Amino acid sequence: MRRLILTLSSVCLAASSAYAQAPDAGQLERYAQDAQRALTELCQIYWPPLYSYLRRRGHDREEAEDLTQGFFVRLLERNDIRAADPLRGRFRGFLLTSLKRYVINEHERATTAKRGGRLPMVLDFDTAERTYARSMGSDDTPDRIFDRNWAALCLDRALARLRAEHHDAGNGAMADALLPYLTDGAGLPSYRDIAAQLDVTEGSVKVSVHRLRRRFGAILRLQISDTVLSPEEADDEMRELIRVVAS
Repeated sequence: MRRLILTLSSVCLAASSAYAQAPDAGQLERYAQDAQRALTELCQIYWPPLYSYLRRRGHDREEAEDLTQGFFVRLLERNDIRAADPLRGRFRGFLLTSLKRYVINEHERATTAKRGGRLPMVLDFDTAERTYARSMGSDDTPDRIFDRNWAALCLDRALARLRAEHHDAGNGAMADALLPYLTDGAGLPSYRDIAAQLDVTEGSVKVSVHRLRRRFGAILRLQISDTVLSPEEADDEMRELIRVVAS
C-alpha cells in the first residue's frame, strides 16, 4: 500500500489544485480520498487543543463539544481547507483562527449540530475534558491553553509511536522502563537501580536512554513535519514546541 500523504501542502493541493488541473474521474476520486484521509488525520491531531481553547473561553462542556464537532463537520464536509493560505501561517494557526470565526459567525448552527455527526473519526471528549481540567488552576489565556495542549499532544503521540516501535521489535520491557526518563527524570530510580532491575549494566542503560532520546526527537520532528509545508517551518514549529514546554 502506498504511503498515505499527510503533509499540509499535499492536503492543500488535493483540495484545490487537483480540481483546477481537471484529471480524469478515476484520478480525481483517488486524489480526493487521499486528501480526505490526510485531512482527517490532521484533525485528529488538533481537535483536543481546540476543545480546551473553547472551554477556557467560558463554554461549558456540552457547548464546547458541540462547537468542536460542528466546526470539524463543516471543515471536512465543505473542504474549508482550501481557504488555508500557506503564505499566511501554519495549519495550527489556520485552524485556531477558523474556529474563532466559526464561534462568532455560526454559534447557533454549531450548538444544534448532532453529536456523532458525519465525522470520519471518534472524538473522545472524556479524555479531552480531563486534559483541560489539569490546566484549570492556571491563569493561562485560551490561546495559551491551546498551545500547551498542542505541545503535550505532540509529545504523547511521539512517545506512543516510540513505545510501539520497541514493543514490535521485542524490546518492550526496556522501553517501558526507560521512556519516562525522556520527559521527566524527577523522582525516577537511578540508572544504577534501573540497570539492576533490567539485569544490564549501568552503561547499557545510559546508552539506551541516549538512543531513545535521539529516536524520540526524530519521531517528533517527523510528526511536526507532517503538518507544515517546509523544513524551515518544521524548524520553527520545533522551536515553538520547545518554548511552550519550557515555559
